[in-house]
Amino acid sequence: MPDIGQLAVEKLTTRQAEAELERLAAEIAAHDRRYYQEDAPSVSDAIYDALRKRNEAIERRFPQLIRPDSPSRRVGAAPAQKFAKVRHSVPMLSLGNAFSDDEIAEFVERVRRFLRFTPDQKIVFTAEPKIDGLSCTLRYEQGRLTRGATRGDGMEGEDVTANVRTLADIPKQLRGKAPEVCEVRGEVYMTKSAFLALNERQKAAGKQIFANPRNSAAGSLRQLDPAITAERPLGFFAYSWGETSEMPAQSQSGMVKWFGQRGFKTNPLMKLCSSVEAMLAFHHDIEAQRGTLDYDIDGVVYKVDRLDWQQRLGFKSRDPRWAIAHKFPAEKATTVIKAIDIQVGRTGAITPIARLEPVTVGGVVVSNATLHNEDEIERLGVRVGDTVTVQRAGDVIPQVLGVVADKPRGAKPYRIPKTCPCPLKTAIVREAIAGGEEGARSRCTGEFACPFQRIEHLRHFVSRRAFDIEGLGEKQIALFFEQGWVKEPAEIFTLEQRNSKIRLEEHEGFGETSVRNLFSAINARRKISLERFIYSLGMRHVGETTARELARGYGTWDAFHQACVQIAAGNGETRTEMDNLDQIGDTVIDSIAAYFGEEHNRHIVERLKAQVDILPAERPASDSPVVGKTIVFTGALEKMTRDEAKAMAERLGAHVAGSVSKKTDYVVAGPGAGSKLAKAKGAGVQVLTEDEWFALVGEQR
Repeated sequence: MPDIGQLAVEKLTTRQAEAELERLAAEIAAHDRRYYQEDAPSVSDAIYDALRKRNEAIERRFPQLIRPDSPSRRVGAAPAQKFAKVRHSVPMLSLGNAFSDDEIAEFVERVRRFLRFTPDQKIVFTAEPKIDGLSCTLRYEQGRLTRGATRGDGMEGEDVTANVRTLADIPKQLRGKAPEVCEVRGEVYMTKSAFLALNERQKAAGKQIFANPRNSAAGSLRQLDPAITAERPLGFFAYSWGETSEMPAQSQSGMVKWFGQRGFKTNPLMKLCSSVEAMLAFHHDIEAQRGTLDYDIDGVVYKVDRLDWQQRLGFKSRDPRWAIAHKFPAEKATTVIKAIDIQVGRTGAITPIARLEPVTVGGVVVSNATLHNEDEIERLGVRVGDTVTVQRAGDVIPQVLGVVADKPRGAKPYRIPKTCPCPLKTAIVREAIAGGEEGARSRCTGEFACPFQRIEHLRHFVSRRAFDIEGLGEKQIALFFEQGWVKEPAEIFTLEQRNSKIRLEEHEGFGETSVRNLFSAINARRKISLERFIYSLGMRHVGETTARELARGYGTWDAFHQACVQIAAGNGETRTEMDNLDQIGDTVIDSIAAYFGEEHNRHIVERLKAQVDILPAERPASDSPVVGKTIVFTGALEKMTRDEAKAMAERLGAHVAGSVSKKTDYVVAGPGAGSKLAKAKGAGVQVLTEDEWFALVGEQR
């Protein structure tokens, strides 16, 4: 008897068709799991496509036999329990913003100065609309899509491979010749018309209504079930790249053209501009078209077109020197202030919040806006009951611009209360600044005794750029804190062993599966990078960039912790060593000293350290002779600017310090070098000329 799978569809009996559909459903599901979840397909695309076509042909002939688990009713594999994390091989950094024509002129002039160009040397920029969507990176190996990931914090994103495979704009196989490894980056977005239609469907089904197309696109891409993503009308514009084994073009515009040739959608409005005037004319033209485009944009992005110049310009902190986003003016609206409340941040900072009559600004319903601080309230003259103008600054953060003069005014001026709204009623004071004057920021003095600050510290600890524990967000932290289950970070990691008494499964909103997944997510974060751990501690003035510099500077937790304790104890030499790290100054060091000078904080950190494994800092991926070395540049450099020298050293994996110490490996000295050169010679530090520096790193000038 012949194999049913070999029989022509038109020759199948009903019983044979039923058996064949059962076999195909199981086989295709197995292939989907290997392809979407395990990223290890066991058959070619041609064989897989043939299986699906046979299934569809049988279902067309025998529609009464269509199974509930039919491949025609599924997209991809079964939903994942959570998103895996993806470490970007090349960071996905953000762009600097400009809001005026003058700032763009200044940007072009900075580029010209950095490159040491004369006024008559032409620099060509690409200009394209800035899509308001969700950044995504797509990895292709030998032309085949192998992984998709969100931007995340720029260093680490979420694996959304199964979801991006459902997008029609994203080719699963690149057309023509492609590098062995190629990461294509761009923006996932939803058109305005598709967004309105989606919200109509959501409303009719009694489901969540999205605030704007950007939120809708982000929520659609980050579905645990790829089938839901497949139902959402998402698009993708390609405009950048990450790791690439070879460059197909030598310019930004050339790369974008290459993306189009390989099957990607690129923005047809992109244009080359060779002057500030041309860039501004493009911006004004795109702004005029903004309302007619079927996708949201919030500005224009300019990039230096030549890639060798991009490489020379390099990066500063979290954004490139060779690109900038020219944002559109924020949209505005008027509404009434119903009340003013205060919000207590994790460091005790008091922020007054205006509670507004809800108003739509730029497509988003706004009911709260920041008033920043007491000085800002006084400057604006804002009172409860006033009609005010509000805007979303940079189209993101709602803020009050001013009082509408011809409307009725509130009864009395607003004053920041003298005590914190927490049950302890701890005092609120104005922060002192130099000379004993009062600062603009008011702060609760309760520190960790204040429950608002404790809970905000915990929220910061589990936030996306800190420990980022899946399923443990603000809502869960608030519940755990209120119930007394988690009062400090270390107790998050002991929650599972205490659950025999807590019985989390018995509380509303939790079940056995969700609790099991939560504990699994917590345990998955017992290994944490040094930079994330430092950031998670919530020290004032220690943000992501500072935490990264500290991690790179000390390498291990033990080295960093020892330095912090010594600085808190007043060790001047250790303080000087930290001060020599790039981007670390007195404000940061004073904050670290205050944090580790408090016994309560030290105990919190010690208990937390006992629960986790802190991984050494990752060094920049480079095999250059100066990787990991500390370099000091001094004197009047003749062949490169100081900024260019610093950018080069960091690109080669070196640390750039502002002063000479015993940790300095090389001092690169130009003409006129003074005290730093003398100190280097006295300490026996190797001194290089610019030519010797170029010879050392293997570059020519």
